[in-house]
Amino acid sequence: MDYGIQMYSVRDLTGRDLRGALKAVADIGYKYVEFAGFFGFAAKEIKGWLDELGLVVSGTHTGLRDIENDVDAAIEYHKALGNSRIIIPGHDLNNQQKLDAFVEKVNKIQPVLEKAGISLGFHNHSGEFLPNKDGSMIHEQLVYRTNLRIEIDTFWYYNATGISSRGILERLKDRIDCVHIKDGLRGGEGKPLGYGTAPLRDAYQCSKELGKLMIVESESLRPDGVTEAKLCYDWLKAQEK
Repeated sequence: MDYGIQMYSVRDLTGRDLRGALKAVADIGYKYVEFAGFFGFAAKEIKGWLDELGLVVSGTHTGLRDIENDVDAAIEYHKALGNSRIIIPGHDLNNQQKLDAFVEKVNKIQPVLEKAGISLGFHNHSGEFLPNKDGSMIHEQLVYRTNLRIEIDTFWYYNATGISSRGILERLKDRIDCVHIKDGLRGGEGKPLGYGTAPLRDAYQCSKELGKLMIVESESLRPDGVTEAKLCYDWLKAQEK
């Protein structure tokens, strides 16, 4: 099987050597990359590196404000990059008023992006599955009030609920393109795959059954991002045996 990696996992390297970071994850064996910033490089230059290294961009984590500032420029950049999937990596949605404003904005922007062949999605953390102080539930509203694609982060879901992400993956399978496969300790501390307490094997097996691309996000940088990325890749390959 082929796997992807969120480049935030190697953020100790991307800011000073983006091409080197891409080469490092390609050398490990990853086939897909999900970007978390472009560090001032032109899309054409990054696309050249991807082609050279045999990598495919599976998506980008791009904030709503970055898209809003210039939708046409965002479309132009992502098309030049060869990317058809923009994922909002989080947003301040801690009350109903903010949720309403966000829903209104994404419902206007999403059709514009889709017309250009780019989907718009949302990546969860823990808070989206916990009630706001006013009782509003973020993820539930994003599901029924928008057509956003859903990128489930399996660790943050577990951190919020204490259970495997299998149920939500199966329920929202038609809205999901990619799954963040992640491990850690309840309470929020991230770990490389296989080093935490998350019900990781179930999340892996369910993602495989549903045919969803699994993207590693491992954030501890211990001892460094590339070493951690290799530990995660080795765990994934071991599950195939």
